[in-house]
Amino acid sequence: MSVVQNNSEKNRWYLIGILGGMGITMKHMLKNIFNKKQMMTLNYPEEKYEYSSRFKGNHVLTVKKDGSLRCTACMLCATNCPAECIKITAAEHNDPTVEKFPISYEIDILRCVFCGFCEEACPVDAIRLGPEWQTPGVNGANFIYDINHLAYRPNLKGGILTHVDDEERHKAGI
Repeated sequence: MSVVQNNSEKNRWYLIGILGGMGITMKHMLKNIFNKKQMMTLNYPEEKYEYSSRFKGNHVLTVKKDGSLRCTACMLCATNCPAECIKITAAEHNDPTVEKFPISYEIDILRCVFCGFCEEACPVDAIRLGPEWQTPGVNGANFIYDINHLAYRPNLKGGILTHVDDEERHKAGI
């Protein structure tokens, strides 16, 4: 391997490179000051960026038409999670047609990588990644979401109904 060195007099002076970089920075700064309409920056609290419908934000547990959770506590989402941030505790249900249900469903959002593997693994459309993305909090304890936050938080307006209906699932043999 050969190394080519440029030992010209121009490359020995650092001041020329520094002034060239400052000139480029000044050019961009003046362009942004005088053409505010063409700036790429948003004024965040006043202006919000509109994400596409495919955006994967905070987790949401879907509910059935009667308001109960769609989750069957099959543990597939927790098993498939690469960050191991989902913890589910299952219990027997009083209704003999329902095998089991989650009494505790927690997601540690600070460990989550928002990959969507939990959403893909769920056979009953119980968990989704919704459009919300702003999660303010003071300390780490606020970022462990439980069933009440995942399914019944106020901005969900009573919960998100699932696309899959029970009768449709039984007719299709699912």
